[in-house]
Amino acid sequence: MIPRACILALAIATLASPPPDPLFIDAARVTGLDFTHVNGASGRYYIAEEMGAGVALFDYDSDGDLDVFLVQGGPLVPGRASLQAGQGGEASLQAGQGSEASLKAGPTSRLFRNDLTRDANGKPRVHFTDVTAQAGVGLRGYGMGAAVGDYDNDGDLDLFVTTFGPDTLFRNNGNGTFTDVTASAGVSDDLWSTSATFFDYDRDGDLDLFVANYLDFTLAGNKACVDSLGAPDYCGPRLYEPVPDKLYRNDGGRFTNVTDAAGLTKAYGAGLGVVAGDFNHDGWLDLYVANDARPNQLWINRHDGTFIDEGLLSGSAVNAAGNPEGSMGIASGDFDNDGDEDLLITNILGETFVLYRNDGHGVFEDVRAATGIGAATGGMTGFGTAWLDYDNDGWLDLFVANGAVNTIESQRGQTSPLKMKNQLFRNDGAGRFADVSAVAGPPFERADVGRGAAFGDIDNDGDIDIVVTANGGPVQLLLNQNATGHHWLELALRQGSGNRFGVGARVGVERSGKPALWGRVHTDGSYLSSSDVRLHFGLGDAATISGVIVEWPDGTRERWSDVPVDRLVELTQGKGLK
Repeated sequence: MIPRACILALAIATLASPPPDPLFIDAARVTGLDFTHVNGASGRYYIAEEMGAGVALFDYDSDGDLDVFLVQGGPLVPGRASLQAGQGGEASLQAGQGSEASLKAGPTSRLFRNDLTRDANGKPRVHFTDVTAQAGVGLRGYGMGAAVGDYDNDGDLDLFVTTFGPDTLFRNNGNGTFTDVTASAGVSDDLWSTSATFFDYDRDGDLDLFVANYLDFTLAGNKACVDSLGAPDYCGPRLYEPVPDKLYRNDGGRFTNVTDAAGLTKAYGAGLGVVAGDFNHDGWLDLYVANDARPNQLWINRHDGTFIDEGLLSGSAVNAAGNPEGSMGIASGDFDNDGDEDLLITNILGETFVLYRNDGHGVFEDVRAATGIGAATGGMTGFGTAWLDYDNDGWLDLFVANGAVNTIESQRGQTSPLKMKNQLFRNDGAGRFADVSAVAGPPFERADVGRGAAFGDIDNDGDIDIVVTANGGPVQLLLNQNATGHHWLELALRQGSGNRFGVGARVGVERSGKPALWGRVHTDGSYLSSSDVRLHFGLGDAATISGVIVEWPDGTRERWSDVPVDRLVELTQGKGLK
């Protein structure tokens, strides 16, 4: 028997011990990332009010650090139009849903420049400056999402913004400003657009554009719905008809709508999430679309400009009972380190999130139960998500931003009774995930209406940080406090002409005595959001690697040896060994 004195001493020592350092801290306020989303909720329960909004992480000024673009909503009132701030801050009228009069005031989407510095000890100091006005991206409209890509192949990243109403394409001028080129580029669309992706589906060297569209919903056609107690609540998507997605082929900087010619109108649902990847490993980029309450689609690229939906055939369209789920966000990556791209899809409360393991040929197995993901997510509604190796141990972990879409009974009577906590799952390397949210830090103790999430190394310290948006709430900047001491490698790909950032390239990091780590250069996925185009690999205890393999989007392959770790390395096409 342990003496009582020893027990008391142990208890006192335990109480006196400092708590463990958090895995993440919310640094939005202290770094100047001052933004609150406005959903325009007015008691009419328009379904659009609860869906936004997203965020983009990209280096718009090419200074080596990640800047933040945050998509804004605003008043959602019948008879009003959306306004877009052009060059010089002038506002030009855009026809919105049922618009009649101009809206000359209200919140705008915002661009924050990252002015990253280091102190005397080399520690990074993040500070954001609002450059919306000088950059010319102060979009006034009911914003949804953002996609990033260098569509004109001039070496800087451009910005596409989706809205409940007209979309906008901003061309990066390379001098800190943007120009609205929507009309001249041929991507004007008044459908309710959500997530989008730039990707080179025809392998011609420029980035094409896919836009997911949601529902045929107008303010005038709003339906009245109630919850289980008869109180007003948001309607589900099944009460409205879905609208087709759009595929735009890039023809040298101007886009051509090829949706029908590509076969994409043969099946469509209420699209909310999209990611491009080579899911059947044939060297051509495919598309996976998450649809709300309708079967998801796996559009397999047929190499001739057309696609075929193999969602049902592949096992990734519906659940085991044959029912579609309320799908929103997508994480695409190789969680089991077997060299192919697996899919995590967030779903609505009660359905659980689904993890589809790829067999390497585009056939998927639902492993939500076997991996522990299902049991941990049944009480959540998920949106923004991604695979990320937050602890740099060489295994992809998972983050999910959660927030309800219907009244949570325990929050009834609150202003926004849709709040949930975000989740962080650690990959144990043996096919199981542990929910470590409880020890991940204060940001995971806070309940909010989580929506968009974007991922990247914001402070350039070798680990992945996260920007999370909240519907009707403030943005969070989750800075990773990784203290494992594990090694890492970040890669920036460069092509001399065409597709300058190598979007779509497949990259493998060779390790001695272990399988290679594979990743794909992409900014899409998650929900309404765009992430860092640079690749990040955790290396665990490995202080060296054997080499890096790049399979370029045009089908060529190169290898680099003697690549150093614990730093960002730029790899330029043509400089490696064939």
